[in-house]
Amino acid sequence: MTTRPAIAADIANLFATRDTHAVEVAVLQPADPFLDMAGEDLRRRIFLTESETGKTLCLRPEFTIPVCLDHIASQAGTPRRYSYLGEVFRQRRDGGNEFFQAGIEDLGDRDTAAADARSLADAHALLSLVLPGKSLAITLGDQTLFEAVLAALGLPRGWRMRLARAFGSAPMLEAALADLANPPRNSQLSGPVALLALDGDAEGLAAHIAEGMEEAGLSASSGRAPADIARRLIEKAQLRSVRLSDDAFSALKGFLEIDVALDGATSALEKFAADAGLSLGPALENFAARAKAIEAHGLSAAQIRYDAAFGRPLDYYTGLVFEIAAGDGDRPLVGGGRYDRLLTLLGAKKPIPGVGFSVWLDRIEALRENAK
Repeated sequence: MTTRPAIAADIANLFATRDTHAVEVAVLQPADPFLDMAGEDLRRRIFLTESETGKTLCLRPEFTIPVCLDHIASQAGTPRRYSYLGEVFRQRRDGGNEFFQAGIEDLGDRDTAAADARSLADAHALLSLVLPGKSLAITLGDQTLFEAVLAALGLPRGWRMRLARAFGSAPMLEAALADLANPPRNSQLSGPVALLALDGDAEGLAAHIAEGMEEAGLSASSGRAPADIARRLIEKAQLRSVRLSDDAFSALKGFLEIDVALDGATSALEKFAADAGLSLGPALENFAARAKAIEAHGLSAAQIRYDAAFGRPLDYYTGLVFEIAAGDGDRPLVGGGRYDRLLTLLGAKKPIPGVGFSVWLDRIEALRENAK
């Protein structure tokens, strides 16, 4: 067991003043939610084990999913704010595999701009408390805005999904953009299948696949259903058949190059949309409302950077994503974002919006030690 951080009591006191419910979640967690919903970077770093009944379990690699699962199980009302401070377990390139994290998960507030701004302000307040006088660098991204640009450019669903999954990973995004600029040929599919897939005939393709499985003596219940196979083949066919116009591709690249102080971000995005002839609708309106709400918390928008290509490597983020680092450091001290679809995917009976952040306490302690 690692030693509880000396700053733990100060953080717990701060959480108490922020109208949060302190929560503890089990160290052993069902593995499937992390395998299904966390990003590849996390999935390959978790520690798996098995229960006596054969159920796959893992040591908790983070707190957001366990806190959300506990909220659903408790049937607690919303809005509700949870705070936590405890150990997480995952393989890391640097540092120990067992370390402390703290954070707040803010569930059920329908005013997303206000909740986003509050989450960022809470994270900033925590760092200001435990690293007094330390210069902090805040970077924001927005998954919803990126997806709005993809939709406005007229990309089909398959491409929108691939690019959305790549958001936040520079190598994946670069590879996807390269394929979008020069799509590979559609040579892997046979004639009838290729035609049905390119036509988007999901029903006809599923029937064709089911007929082929029956002729081969394969049971549809032994693997993926014909309809699922058909859907994936159609998505792949779209990926290979779509080539953006030069203007549209240039617009997408131009969007991803936007990197400005937050106080100039809304106008930069409005100019981009006007120049590209795109309507970003509610996504841009929500971005502007959030920027104003952040300023209302006393955070200087001039010291916060909006990077249109910035994301975080967890698949469940749906809107705001952010990191805070020491001004002279390259490793984040805080990471967070919005995850409005997560609780429904975890079993909630109705949609529950959520936003939260986590703090790497070992990195903070290292900075405090170096400052002595």
